[in-house]
Amino acid sequence: MRITTLVENRSSPDDPRLVAEWGLSLCVDVDGRRVLVDTGASDAFARNAAHLSIDIASIDAAIISHHHYDHGGGLRRFFELNDHAPVHLGVAPAGDPTLKLFGIVRKYVGLDKALLATHAHRFRFVHERTEVLPGVFVLPRISGQHRRPSGNRALFVRQGDVLALDDFRHEVVVAIRERDSLVVLTACSHNGLVNMVETVSTEFPGASIKAVVGGFHLAALPPLRGMSESARAVADIGQSVLDHGVGTTYTGHCTGTRAFDVLRGAMGDRVREIRAGSRLEL
Repeated sequence: MRITTLVENRSSPDDPRLVAEWGLSLCVDVDGRRVLVDTGASDAFARNAAHLSIDIASIDAAIISHHHYDHGGGLRRFFELNDHAPVHLGVAPAGDPTLKLFGIVRKYVGLDKALLATHAHRFRFVHERTEVLPGVFVLPRISGQHRRPSGNRALFVRQGDVLALDDFRHEVVVAIRERDSLVVLTACSHNGLVNMVETVSTEFPGASIKAVVGGFHLAALPPLRGMSESARAVADIGQSVLDHGVGTTYTGHCTGTRAFDVLRGAMGDRVREIRAGSRLEL
């Protein structure tokens, strides 16, 4: 299995031609099939893909992890380049995803509504565990008793003038199974990284998790340089991942540099960074 990071917040240390933006997009090659997980915030994923010799027209299925623009903002370009792959995503939230900052700033952070209507025939809303390609599973209904990220407190669903905290029922987790091992793709982990890992473990009893890839929503908003959790809480998350037997964790996007440093202190070389252009052979 190969996972290529098409879009990530930070630029490649090796190739300045790759575009970085706030968002995430992963291309997964597994058993002769190709899956796109998220599209970042713009068409940057497609420009980077072309530079990396990945043909977006060759994507067999796409998955949008949740209804936020930084994970589905590139859908318009995806539809221009790919005329057949279905796009799987969780059931839409009951209102407009909205970021609220400083008590007054409100910004729509959802997907393009016009695009959802125009390309309705391409979308597949996932209500239960769904195998979108052989061995590639989309899991809604993320369960668990562990606390969700504190950074969620700035994220709402708006109906008219009423704001309610987003419960992130629209978020999914992706599990890719090869024989008796799994790779878990978490995207933003709004439901909590450990909850996602436990959900996958429950769905696939007896299967080991050799890798987790994604963002963990531990960066403070704003200005993104701090952490939304205490250092103790972040270290505990890292230890919990190790306790669940995860082989290696690869993270970026909304995890944040300070949180990564804390995770590294707790997990050693079993946690690693991803950047635009990173290629993982798992």
